[in-house]
Amino acid sequence: VQVVESGGGLVQSGGSLRLSCAASGSTFVFNSMGWYRQAPGKQRELVATIFSGGRTNYADSVKGRFSISRDNAKNTVNLYLQMSSLKPEDTAVYYCSVASGASLYWGQGTQVTVSS
Repeated sequence: VQVVESGGGLVQSGGSLRLSCAASGSTFVFNSMGWYRQAPGKQRELVATIFSGGRTNYADSVKGRFSISRDNAKNTVNLYLQMSSLKPEDTAVYYCSVASGASLYWGQGTQVTVSS
């Protein structure tokens, strides 16, 4: 399974940004997909998860501001994170993760910087 993120960048406080993740593989079936983030000097934390049945879960710090979604194509699942009302404390490297069977796959990460 290959996982590739895109869409990070620099945005002002209060702004919006959309992250994308493409997960692909010839026999790829996922259990859940999620977005994590890691700020400098901090542990990686879960931001949002979407399960194969469509149920979603969010960290308290992003509820009401972030929205996770996905769409399917042949051998590829696209995952999105729409981020609104961004705050400086949202600054971090954002990672896409894919749980497939007993394995967990990660993308390379994309930097999101929110200026005050």
